[in-house]
Amino acid sequence: MSESYTTYKVGDRGERPWGEWQVLDLQSHVVVKKIYVRPGGRISLQRHQHRTERWIVTEGVATVLCEGAVTHLRVGESTLIPCRSLHRLSNESDQPLALIEVQMGDYLSEEDIERFNDDYGRIQ
Repeated sequence: MSESYTTYKVGDRGERPWGEWQVLDLQSHVVVKKIYVRPGGRISLQRHQHRTERWIVTEGVATVLCEGAVTHLRVGESTLIPCRSLHRLSNESDQPLALIEVQMGDYLSEEDIERFNDDYGRIQ
């Protein structure tokens, strides 16, 4: 396996218009985050060039768009977001949404987000 690069540290946090995230754990080629999405919030329609993600719902119901397919995940359910796939996470309910995100890859950074559509004007 090749060398891994990450810009994250355990305890890092990020506030976003849709909610927040926190880094829980780091290992070689893996970052584990807790993600909170406010009711009615959704992340950018985006993709990553360097990582695959596994999303595991721990609270609420997640609406997941991945390569044009929409699925709804409840507590204990998960999905894989393959590297380079166009995806979006939404909380369409009036209840909080929380999930564990496991990022896997050789380059793990917030800089590996290519936005295509964003409710909050954050297109790059």
